[in-house]
Amino acid sequence: MQNLSIQHIPALLWGPQSERVILAVHGSGSSKSDAPIALLTEIATERGYQVLSFDLPEHGDRKQEETLCKVQTCVAELQQVLAFAQTQFAQISLFANSMGAYFSLLALHDAPLRQSLFLSPVVDMEMLIHGMMQGFGISEEQLRQEQIIPTPIGQTLYWDYYQYVKQHPVQHWPVDTAILYGAQDEMTPRAAIDDFAAQFGCRLTVAQGSAHYFYTSQDLAALRSFLQSNLLT
Repeated sequence: MQNLSIQHIPALLWGPQSERVILAVHGSGSSKSDAPIALLTEIATERGYQVLSFDLPEHGDRKQEETLCKVQTCVAELQQVLAFAQTQFAQISLFANSMGAYFSLLALHDAPLRQSLFLSPVVDMEMLIHGMMQGFGISEEQLRQEQIIPTPIGQTLYWDYYQYVKQHPVQHWPVDTAILYGAQDEMTPRAAIDDFAAQFGCRLTVAQGSAHYFYTSQDLAALRSFLQSNLLT
């Protein structure tokens, strides 16, 4: 495992040298070395891949930075990481978790990816933000006026984030994609996942007994089986 800095972004490069790499994008509250990425690395390196993971703003080694984890920032950083990977590797694939999958859908839809593997992907951020606003009694006009509104669950709503999401709907994803989704996912409704999978021709695996966050032994066993079945050799 090698520590890297990609234009100030802390990153890890896992595994023996290879011409093939998987970009690994973590989810909310996680980091570049979380359990799903470590499990991915174990399986991927056995199949001749390296894994390149990195910390999003406000996560991992970047918790003390002033940079906020906003969609527009994360999209730009993902594109920087992709540009670095393109100088180092002949073939690039993607593994992305939760909001990391959403950022990837916006940032990498034109990238020459061999395949993508999504874990608990957020596929409709506008719907998710709307749900938070309704749940806490926040109107669109109130958010526009205040610009920034903290919520009781520790998530902050930003007007510019919300506007970016509305102006950049996910309309194009031509990558061969497999999805692992928890049957008890509390963030993304099953109907939204089904619609996304149908629209873009994704293979969908539903893990019974799992919710949005995969961290128990049962969750990780389901993830291991999914990766072994879907990671191309």
